[in-house]
Amino acid sequence: MPKRSAMPEDAQQPFFELRIGVLHLTVQRVPGWLIGLVTTLLGAVVALWSQQ
Repeated sequence: MPKRSAMPEDAQQPFFELRIGVLHLTVQRVPGWLIGLVTTLLGAVVALWSQQ
């Protein structure tokens, strides 16, 4: 008898999955506002760092 997968075949793979011991963190998708915020903050840090 073939084994059945818990996930359907058409299920989307998670964007990020972290497993450390009992900790299991899964991120299905990254929101656009979060990408914009991280990019803006990273640009500001690089600009400040390059002026020194």
